Amino acid sequence: MKKIFLYSAFIALVCTTAVSAQEEIKIQEKYTAHNKGKFFVSWGGNRESYTKSDVNFKGKDYDFTVDNMTAHDKPKGWHVDYINPANMTIPQTNFRMGYFINDHYSVAIGWDHMKYVMTQDQTANVTGNINLPAGAPGAIYNGVYNNTAVDFAQGTQENGIPFLTYEHTDGLNYINTEVSRHDNISSLFKIGNTDKIQVNLTEGVGVGLLYPKTNTTLLGKERHDDFHVSGYGASVKAGLNITFFKHFYIQGELKGGYINMQDIRTTQSADDSASQDFFFLQRLIAFGGIFRI
Repeated sequence: MKKIFLYSAFIALVCTTAVSAQEEIKIQEKYTAHNKGKFFVSWGGNRESYTKSDVNFKGKDYDFTVDNMTAHDKPKGWHVDYINPANMTIPQTNFRMGYFINDHYSVAIGWDHMKYVMTQDQTANVTGNINLPAGAPGAIYNGVYNNTAVDFAQGTQENGIPFLTYEHTDGLNYINTEVSRHDNISSLFKIGNTDKIQVNLTEGVGVGLLYPKTNTTLLGKERHDDFHVSGYGASVKAGLNITFFKHFYIQGELKGGYINMQDIRTTQSADDSASQDFFFLQRLIAFGGIFRI
């Protein structure tokens, strides 16, 4: 009996020591050591650059293409609207919400609210034809265009009727899903306690739909002023994430992508549409939080 008692006591001591050691490891292990199971959400602002684009406009009485259209974004600068709940969707913004499926990979859904504005002060070649009914406001532009140079500046509008103004400013909405990789590179900066500050490198790929609200004045026609699924996009990104006190972070990214929109609504008539494709480069900075579910 004495041997059995001593043996039992020894087993109990070993088990207690093992449990205590495991608890100590858990206490010592930093929150930022593992990402699996964490949820994150972020909000930020962006700037864009776009390549030139051939834009085709087609309707019942016209079919023409503006070659190599140039366009730019529409920044608002540092403004309270970025954090004003009533107006925060007006500037160029980014929203993202995601989940870590393991320590290094996350899946997220997001909304990149970009803005695309045709540069009005430009001369571009137009190819195609316009044959609007006599008396229609835009009939002054009737004719055959064969790589014809057209000045789109406001000062050349005839009778106050613009040939074309064209923008996705409410906006060029890229609704996408991303898969990203995250790597802790804090050691490169000699950071020991990553629960206070952690530096992460992130890269990712995304695909999604374009859901713009296109504002177009085309040959004097009444514009179509509603959101419409117009095409698709794909993107790649790389960024730097700095996390503070385990839960809050700031992240800067460079994102490049391709957009193809073959069904852009331009006027109130369902017969009228536009199509274009182009590449974009987006620079963004976002603020977010990360928490374990």
